[in-house]
Amino acid sequence: MYSALRDPTGWVLPKVLAEQAAQQPDATWITTTEGESLTFAAADRDARQVAGYLTHLGIVAGERVAVLMPNGLDFVRAWMGLGVLGATTVFLNTELRGAFLLHQINNCGASVAIVDVTLLEVVLQLAGELTLLKRVIVVGGKAANPATGTETGFACLDWSDWRKAAPHAGPLPAPQDIACVMYTSGTSGPAKGVLMPHAHCYLYGLGSIDALALQADDCYYIVLPLFHANGLLMQLGATLIAGIRAVVRSRFSASSWLADVRQHGATVSNSLGALAAFLVAQPPGPDDRNHKLRAMLNAPNFPAHETVFHERFGVRDIISGFGMTEVNIPIWGRVGHSRPGAAGWVYDKYFEVIIADTDTDRALPPGAVGEILVRPKVPWGFMAGYLGLPDKTVEAWRNLWFHTGDAGTMTADGLVTFIDRIKDCIRRRGENISAAEVEAVVATLPGVAEVAAYAVPSDLPGGEDEVMLAIVPQDAQHFDRNTVLAQADQNLPRFARPRYLELMQELPKTATGKVQRAVLRKRGVAEAWDRERK
Repeated sequence: MYSALRDPTGWVLPKVLAEQAAQQPDATWITTTEGESLTFAAADRDARQVAGYLTHLGIVAGERVAVLMPNGLDFVRAWMGLGVLGATTVFLNTELRGAFLLHQINNCGASVAIVDVTLLEVVLQLAGELTLLKRVIVVGGKAANPATGTETGFACLDWSDWRKAAPHAGPLPAPQDIACVMYTSGTSGPAKGVLMPHAHCYLYGLGSIDALALQADDCYYIVLPLFHANGLLMQLGATLIAGIRAVVRSRFSASSWLADVRQHGATVSNSLGALAAFLVAQPPGPDDRNHKLRAMLNAPNFPAHETVFHERFGVRDIISGFGMTEVNIPIWGRVGHSRPGAAGWVYDKYFEVIIADTDTDRALPPGAVGEILVRPKVPWGFMAGYLGLPDKTVEAWRNLWFHTGDAGTMTADGLVTFIDRIKDCIRRRGENISAAEVEAVVATLPGVAEVAAYAVPSDLPGGEDEVMLAIVPQDAQHFDRNTVLAQADQNLPRFARPRYLELMQELPKTATGKVQRAVLRKRGVAEAWDRERK
């Protein structure tokens, strides 16, 4: 375990790597499911060489460098190399295309990008509009037609040149320096870049260590993308701080999950969004309990899923949590204290949380539904603001509390239950309906593989909203919508019963598995079945 575990003056992950490399140089830190591996010493050495290579290119501390790469050891080398240098890594979602990618590269102001060769084409397609980008470092191969900078406005360089560089010997960054920028999903407008100090990045991993009670013999199995905080900081960052093994898969696979866990002796793992549903939907097998997995963090943690992980897979502890890129993870579950459906308790060593009235920001009594507001107790344990958007930063920090935009409840002892995004709450017949609660009911019905509930406008003047379901059936040919709706009606309040239903092959999701209800709302009801007009 890192020697400065709870000393905020040492909360810098490149500094943690240097200590682990010195203390246990030959211990394996990362293994990929493709068979590659890095020891702590090799990771530290590679990071310093990458930093030296980037310094040779003229990149300096504080400069923003865009990274568009899938999970893998080169991703880690780029992340840690930029960290050692003190530059700011701008993590780009590998699913971004067109205007979405263009906005983030231009918005961050990067003149250099590190891009995997498999994603180079999506950058080249935007070449004429990437006004600030001057160099693209290509990872994993050379560009088919290396640009000179004349045709595209930027030159393509070979990533493998880092292996020839002299190690960087400069000072490491401080906890308050900006380690990275991660972009929010931008469902209500262009994605906002979140400025994340090194201490903020460290605190994600420390929370995992405390919540999951990580020990020296643990091994974290990581399937979430490393360009987001869950995979990179909550999981991989935690293994670095704890000095334990990480197993990284390039992309989530429900069918390979258990075999990977078993093969690598994984003891802990995280799922997010629909991933848990995909896992419990896998056909049962005689070896479902043949593994060492002792704990999982599911967010959200539906009670039905927890039951399956306990009873079928034999996983002892299932916990959850609540957080955002902006606010870290201020709410965690605890091993040994199962609370299915709840997010967890306030992580009160480092955060304050209240449930507040959405109009007045005044704290509400235990059990009342309101907005989840958060603030940190330690310096730099939160975002430093939104990149280039001081007005949005101030707006989010109204009355010196960060407004998450999420509805929840809290008990007297600090147990928080996430209800829904406030903007995803459905208003029907004078009642507020949680889309998540409707989904929890429908998801358990026979024949339903996945479901999303959301609001669509009522066709009655002043009628507020109607409830619509998008369902991915287990077997579309034999799916009986009347039976499913009748069963849903038995378990839902009258005001929450859905009017519209649309069958889909898949739900639109972000790269981390979150259903994009805003995309569904834009589709409207044109393709939906209306139970009032059978």
